Amino acid sequence: MPRRSSYYGLILAGGRGTRFWPHSRRAHAKQVLRFLGERSLIQQTVDRLRPVIPPEHLWILTSTHLRAEILRQLPEVPERQILAEPAQRNTAPAIGLAAHILQSIDPDALMGVFPSDHMISKPARYLRFVRAAMQAAARGEMVVLGIQPRWPETGYGYIEFPKGVQAGSFEPVAVRRFQEKPDLKTATRYLKAGNFYWNAGMFFWKASVLLDALHQFLPKTATLLAGLPDFGNRGFLAKMNAVFPRCENISIDYAVLEKARKVVGFATDDFGWNDVGSWNAVYELLARDQNGNVFRAEALAHSSSGNYVHAEGKLVALLGVKDLVVVDTPDALLIADRSRAQDVGELVKLLEQQHRHDLL
Repeated sequence: MPRRSSYYGLILAGGRGTRFWPHSRRAHAKQVLRFLGERSLIQQTVDRLRPVIPPEHLWILTSTHLRAEILRQLPEVPERQILAEPAQRNTAPAIGLAAHILQSIDPDALMGVFPSDHMISKPARYLRFVRAAMQAAARGEMVVLGIQPRWPETGYGYIEFPKGVQAGSFEPVAVRRFQEKPDLKTATRYLKAGNFYWNAGMFFWKASVLLDALHQFLPKTATLLAGLPDFGNRGFLAKMNAVFPRCENISIDYAVLEKARKVVGFATDDFGWNDVGSWNAVYELLARDQNGNVFRAEALAHSSSGNYVHAEGKLVALLGVKDLVVVDTPDALLIADRSRAQDVGELVKLLEQQHRHDLL
């Protein structure tokens, strides 16, 4: 059994959550918002991991805009372990940076990589897979968690396991290959085949194993990160801020996992995973009234169904409308067809083109 004292976690929290505009902004993005309950998504992530990885063993990589809010929300995580990336460089440099830090602290470090903005409604079941993945990582394996697909999703990458794989096994199996986001026809075939699982971006490995893989497959970035001083060095932050923007902008999937041999994974069963990818996903998670409406506001509805309304401090009245998303903030109001909720980020792009930084 690996030593629990060598378990560490990296929570990736640099995203902007543009599909949750106008609530999600650069300084108050999706991961620090509350969608269910009194705890934000990132707070729930830390809470969920606590039985396996205590807060003092967590590192969080975020943006300069978000760091202050994350510090406020997570006083249990040491301040020096909440780092702001000086530039967005995708997941490969971010994970490599964390691996460098952890190896400088503990040569035996085992690290799990976790998104900051997902929901998991069955945490006890989930943690059984996390523990099993950590144990596999201690043997030198590169480990991924696969989410059993529930519909033919075109917005996720897929992990292909051997045919006949059994969902819910706590024994890792070889990953045949990683598949790009498919079209609907291909996703439907994946669902029927039964051995294709969603890639939710949860990975486990020794810090040393990840760094070796980066040297093999992403040598420029690996060399830049290897030149950083140890984490406890007084000059670490200044050097990180100078070096990190020079790293390649690439995901860990493209950079390492699709090229590496002997990647293994767990074909998980249901632990209540949801990536909370849009306002429609929030609608699906919440209780609805007899007409299929979700009201997070004082509301009056007549001949209206299937709507999601999120507003504060005012009455929202609906008449003869259906399947809308209505989200109100002090400086912006969103009204969208619920079936187009995935496209809200396009509005953010328009605001960027118009240089409306006050609304970003």
